[in-house]
Amino acid sequence: MAKTVDINVHHITRVEGHGNIVVRARDGVVEKVEWQVPEAPRFFEAMVRGRSWEDIQTVVSRICGICSVSHSMAALRAVEAAMGIQVSEQTQKLRILCHYGEQLESHSLHLGYLVAPDLLGQKSVVPLVKSHPDLVRTVIRIHRMANRWMEVIGGRMTHPVTLRPGGFTQVPGEATLRDLKAELEETMPEIDKLAEALAALADKLPAFERETEYIALVEPGIYTFFEGMIGSTDHPELVPVDKFESVANEYVSRQSTAKWTGWHRESYAVGALARYNLNADNLLDHAAETAAKFGLKKGTVNPYMNNVAQMIECVQVVEHGVQLLDELLSAGVKDEKVGVDPREGEGVGSVEAPRGILFHRYSFDRNGVCTGGNICIPTGQNHGNIQKDFESFVPQIIERDPDEIRLLLEMLVRSYDPCISCSTHYLNVEFV
Repeated sequence: MAKTVDINVHHITRVEGHGNIVVRARDGVVEKVEWQVPEAPRFFEAMVRGRSWEDIQTVVSRICGICSVSHSMAALRAVEAAMGIQVSEQTQKLRILCHYGEQLESHSLHLGYLVAPDLLGQKSVVPLVKSHPDLVRTVIRIHRMANRWMEVIGGRMTHPVTLRPGGFTQVPGEATLRDLKAELEETMPEIDKLAEALAALADKLPAFERETEYIALVEPGIYTFFEGMIGSTDHPELVPVDKFESVANEYVSRQSTAKWTGWHRESYAVGALARYNLNADNLLDHAAETAAKFGLKKGTVNPYMNNVAQMIECVQVVEHGVQLLDELLSAGVKDEKVGVDPREGEGVGSVEAPRGILFHRYSFDRNGVCTGGNICIPTGQNHGNIQKDFESFVPQIIERDPDEIRLLLEMLVRSYDPCISCSTHYLNVEFV
């Protein structure tokens, strides 16, 4: 009898937003394999038009409840580039600290609540409360601390209220920063416990490899989330962030309400593994030791290893966060007032959101009113790469049980930690 495989996942669970997986095959021949994004498009680029330069970061932070700090930071940097605003060293360090809190919050949430159930043979984190209570408690403690971290710097744990062009509406006092440093130091052993748990389960991550291009910010001497130019594993030349459109080359796919991207190949990948492949030589000591325990090497092309890279980044941001707090406390924290005269201009800002490199571009008239915007989301940049992974992986596993195929593909999507709703941005699209 002919063997038919017909998989239709509508919608995949344990990701943000709506995504579908479709596979059809007969007698071992794959007839259709698609990663579909049916999420309704959102129009944040239209929402910012007509808004004051002072309001942009507040509006666009609502693109995502998980990456609200990243969107605020990218928007701030774009506004500051357009207005010619220079920020102080203190502001820069405090912003990086706030951004690190989001990295830890997002990565720990993903690894503990969304990935761990796959590795432990469960459909959600709920059964793990009974079967692995110590693991769940560890994740909760890390996640709670990360939320606290963002609250200390950003004013609250999501959609920060203290960030403004040029600086902060309010900076935390030295006593608060000392307390934060102590909390970070107390959290590192918890992160080590999570890393040990993941290392014990790492052999359950599928051994699938596919060559692709990895894109991330690159800054000499730093494992960067905040500064630098656009780097690629395919090409040595670095590209300024204000030329990001020449890297992303966004286009419309018939199976997606989010635009796809491609640079030197048909697709590329962004995220923790991309950052690792481009910047691993700059990891701090404890993070490098953690990477060595996992045996993760630069040049890894297994997309499932993005989860391991996320774990290593949890160590990196806490380790560097403690260093930054020491520097701030040694210099002394002071209130800073920044005066800004609005002007006509255009600017681009970029940061590494937890899911990968994020770009914001805005233009303003002479009164500082926004006349246009363009936002390029990490998950949007990953959609095409997920599709190419599917096309390569499905023929390798098509003879397996359909339930196993479905699980492996769901795990593949989850390995990218997609934020699908954030990625659905359309501008000037004409359907013929």
